[in-house]
Amino acid sequence: MRRITGLSIVLLLVSLLPAQQNIPAHPDELQFRKLDYQPPKRTEYRHELKNGVIVYLAEDHSLPLVNVEMRIRTGSYLDPEGKRGLLNMMANQMRAGGIKGMSAEEFDEELAFLAANISSSIGNFSSTGTASANFLAKDTEKVMELFFEMLRFPRFEQERIDLFKSQVLQNLERRNDRTSSIMSREWDRLMRGDGFWTTKQVTRASIESITRENLIAQHEKYYRPSNFMFAISGDFDSEKMMKLLEKYLSDWPDNGEKVPEVPKPDFVPQPGVYMVNKEDVNQGRVRLGHLGLKRGHPDEFAINLMNDILGGSGFTSRIVSRVRSDEGLAYSAWSRFAFSVYYEGVFSAGFQSKSPSCAQAADIIIEEIKRIQKEPVSEEELETSKNYAIEVLPRYFENARAIVNQFLSDEYTGRPMEYWDTYRENLRKVTLQDIQRVAQKYLHPDRLVILAVGNVNDILAGNPDKPEYSFKKLAGGAEIKMIPLPDPVTMIYPQ
Repeated sequence: MRRITGLSIVLLLVSLLPAQQNIPAHPDELQFRKLDYQPPKRTEYRHELKNGVIVYLAEDHSLPLVNVEMRIRTGSYLDPEGKRGLLNMMANQMRAGGIKGMSAEEFDEELAFLAANISSSIGNFSSTGTASANFLAKDTEKVMELFFEMLRFPRFEQERIDLFKSQVLQNLERRNDRTSSIMSREWDRLMRGDGFWTTKQVTRASIESITRENLIAQHEKYYRPSNFMFAISGDFDSEKMMKLLEKYLSDWPDNGEKVPEVPKPDFVPQPGVYMVNKEDVNQGRVRLGHLGLKRGHPDEFAINLMNDILGGSGFTSRIVSRVRSDEGLAYSAWSRFAFSVYYEGVFSAGFQSKSPSCAQAADIIIEEIKRIQKEPVSEEELETSKNYAIEVLPRYFENARAIVNQFLSDEYTGRPMEYWDTYRENLRKVTLQDIQRVAQKYLHPDRLVILAVGNVNDILAGNPDKPEYSFKKLAGGAEIKMIPLPDPVTMIYPQ
């Protein structure tokens, strides 16, 4: 038999194609059908238990798996004074420290035998608690029993608590190792001040002060049905799942005491140039910005599109085009206009670049902020941004798990029921004039906080071939303020 080559196969396939093919000469000429997609309705997935607990259910029988996601109305903002890290430790040890009638090691072994994953967490800067489970559908009743035993009767073994404490203390010692973590910490201090809950740091003293009794007390205080919400997806019957949830939640005592609201900051950022010296790096991280807005603002859609054009859309955005593509100053550059759920978010832009070129890249970003205020964006830029935002809508609901998790997040944070129904309409009605209007109204280049982390001497020296760019000029004659690195374990800053 004569050997058939790859070229022969290609020629054969081509010969089988119809004679008339409308193949465009260039990818730019490709035509696509208009997206016809209707987002799911929240009400179709929403259920309520007899005790008022909200549950989102989505059956998906394509794989014999079940996913349980849970939100608990709590968070690290509830850490008592002097015990920063308590809620994080409590949530971690709920999973790691065993359950009633089963040691930590036995609990681990049982879950491993079932090939099930169960987790519990509260981040150190989180305004919510989470718990989740992933398991085979055939083990639903057994794993759900273990899951609710963890939620209701955690064992909090002292040995596991001690191990967790030692791991945290080891991590604290490396807190000043990476410029990315330094940037995040110091930026938040510049935006929120030292006294806000998101800027209070875990220390050796706070970790060592936490006792097993503290963990038990915090668990009893916040882990009760009135603080729970669920999103469950996968291979199950909804009616049976609701009965299973009723079984584990109906007799759980609950005083209905309301959890304190997430605190709001009262700090006003001070514009200026700030620097943190880290001599052992040859690249600098720079971030600049100011306070933004709270989620649900009337101009939210216009602002999102404006920021997308400015620096939020990757390679097609202006900041990336200028800083990366045109000047080759940074691998990545970006802008973000964050809308916080509970209080004002932050507008910020940033990059990482070689130390001598940091001033030039920062200057370009400020130039682009001012340009989007002064000059109308093009029709093509706006349409590209709109089309992307509209056409990625199905990704938020791409499968059963995504659907119920999105609706769980929406309900927990108080997003309006009709948000996704009007999402595309709100995007489409944004005009070129709206983009310039919101840029002029909500971007404040005269109020920028500019923070650079890296080798300060090299950053300040700048590029000798381009002396027109410097942080001294960006400071406008004001003093550049130096932020010292704190002791990583005590978080005490040198005077």
